[in-house]
Amino acid sequence: MKADEVLARVTLPDGKEMTLVRWDRHIGIEVGGRPLMTSHDHGSEDELGATVGEAVRGIARPRVLIGGLGLGYTLRAALDLLPATARVDVAELVPEVVAWNRGAQGKLAKRPLDDKRVKVLIEDVSEVIKRSTGYDAILLDVDNGPDALVHAGNAGLYKRAGLMRTRKALRPGGVLAVWSAFASRTFTIWLVEVGFTVTLQRTKPSTPGGPRYYIWLARRS
Repeated sequence: MKADEVLARVTLPDGKEMTLVRWDRHIGIEVGGRPLMTSHDHGSEDELGATVGEAVRGIARPRVLIGGLGLGYTLRAALDLLPATARVDVAELVPEVVAWNRGAQGKLAKRPLDDKRVKVLIEDVSEVIKRSTGYDAILLDVDNGPDALVHAGNAGLYKRAGLMRTRKALRPGGVLAVWSAFASRTFTIWLVEVGFTVTLQRTKPSTPGGPRYYIWLARRS
């Protein structure tokens, strides 16, 4: 992807630069010059959100925490399957990303932040998890996976201690969903060791010949 225009820039807490870019008719977010997400190919985000929506089907008033807003596609896919009684907290560390979604870029995912079920928390998702209990689902879409961090500070989310905190933040039977560009046998083992029943699924390419990604679906035993 070669950007035709940089629409906005922001320096992240770790010193990396995040940019909102445009090329042709598409929008993307890059960190350190590397594409993180685009409006051209968001099939895996759609599948991640839908996976969580399906996982809490049948719960009368599901509580969901989504870590990472991006361009809003994951949130939109989850909202499309969640009931009107759902409550969805979205933890996004970068306030500019929230502003982009509330502004012109919000139309890409049909403005999910306008949904009355959604509450935006401009903070680190790990801090939200530490103080929380009672979620039916927690969805992490803040990195390229446990072994491909976008922000080095997120490493603790995927270690045993972080997974134990996440398990505590879930109700019995609650679900943790994690998006990744790569599979990780070690991460799967850690999930099992702290008390999750785990399924690792590989997503379908959203464009012919496109990449395939992974979603861990871990249910609190």
